Amino acid sequence: MTPQELQTIIASGLACEHLEVSGDGRHWSAVIVSPAFEGKRLIARHQQVYATLGERIRTDEVHALSMKTLTPAEWAAQQAR
Repeated sequence: MTPQELQTIIASGLACEHLEVSGDGRHWSAVIVSPAFEGKRLIARHQQVYATLGERIRTDEVHALSMKTLTPAEWAAQQAR
């Protein structure tokens, strides 16, 4: 799997205002900005992302995914720094 493929999978299951994915084919890192994260704790945000991956997580196709999950307001505040 390529970073672009993983990005497409996440974006197809979650409305993202910003999405960056990098990795080596097994270990991944992602910055995900979505209004769907509004009012949700970190664990709930991560569960939403994992839900988009479905079987790919359970079958170890995506072995590890490090995520930074932000709302659009959190992202804007971070970019303003």
